Amino acid sequence: MNSIFFPLKAGIGLRSVHYQALLETRPAVGWLEAHSENYFSAGGATLRWLTRLRELYPLSLHGVGLSLGSTDQFAVSHLEKLKQLIARFEPVLVSEHLSWSSVNQRFFNELLPLPYNESTLAYLSQRIDQVQHYLGRQLLIENVSSYIQFKASTMPEWVFIRELVQRTGCGVLLDINNVYVNAFNHGFNPETYLAAIPSDAVKEFHLVGFENHHESLLIDTHSRTVADGVWEWYQKALTYFGDIPTIIEWDNDIPELKQLVNEAEKADNYRKIYHERTQ
Repeated sequence: MNSIFFPLKAGIGLRSVHYQALLETRPAVGWLEAHSENYFSAGGATLRWLTRLRELYPLSLHGVGLSLGSTDQFAVSHLEKLKQLIARFEPVLVSEHLSWSSVNQRFFNELLPLPYNESTLAYLSQRIDQVQHYLGRQLLIENVSSYIQFKASTMPEWVFIRELVQRTGCGVLLDINNVYVNAFNHGFNPETYLAAIPSDAVKEFHLVGFENHHESLLIDTHSRTVADGVWEWYQKALTYFGDIPTIIEWDNDIPELKQLVNEAEKADNYRKIYHERTQ
C-alpha cells in the first residue's frame, strides 16, 4: 500500500482533447496521469495546460519513451527532461514500461515485449537502478500486453517481475487489462500471475479496453470501455493488493470526458464493494 498517496477516487489518463472540459467541468476524479514525453518542451501551451490542471488535481507521470529494455544507451537529455518535469510538477507516482522501443536510437511507436530470462533480468535491473539513481526516486514498472512468446524465455512474466522488484526495489504498475489479455493470448491463469507479485510492490492499477479479433486474439487497443472480464479481475486484484490508486486509460477513439469519468466511477463502485467486504 502506498502510504503517501491514497486518492479517494479513481483517476483518468490526461489527454489533450479533454484539457478544456476538465478545467470547465472539474469532474470529481481522484487524480490525473500524464504521458511524460508530451510535456518535455521548454514552454508552450501543453505546459500551461498541465500547470493549470496540476492546481486542481494530484498528478502522476507515465513514461512511454524511455525504452528500458533496449540495448541503446539512455539519452541523457531524456532523463534530464524527466527529472526537470518531476521537480516542476511534483507527481505522486512516476512509471515506465517493461518493454523496449528503440534500436540504434531509432524509435518505434510500440511498447515491445522482452524475453524473460536471467540475462534480461540482470540487464534490466541495472537499467532500472540507473534510472532510479538519476531521478532519486522509485520507478514503477508496468507490465505490457504481448502477442508472441520468445523461445529464449526461461521464466514466466510474473516471476520475472517479482525478481525485478527484489533486485531493484522498483514498484509495480499492474495493468489488469494486460494481465487479462496476455492470459487469453498465451494460455495462463491470471490468478497465478496475481498471486506471484509481491503485494507491497504494487502501487497503481491501470484499467483499459481491448478488442477481440476473431475470438482468437485480444489486442490491447486502448479504444474501448473496460471489458467485463477485466472488471472481474480488478475485483480480485483488490483482494490481493488492497485499494491501490487506479487509472482509467483511453488512447484511441477517445470519447467525451464524461465517458472516462463514468468508467472511473465504475472502478470506485468496485472499490466501495471491496471496502464493505473487508470492514
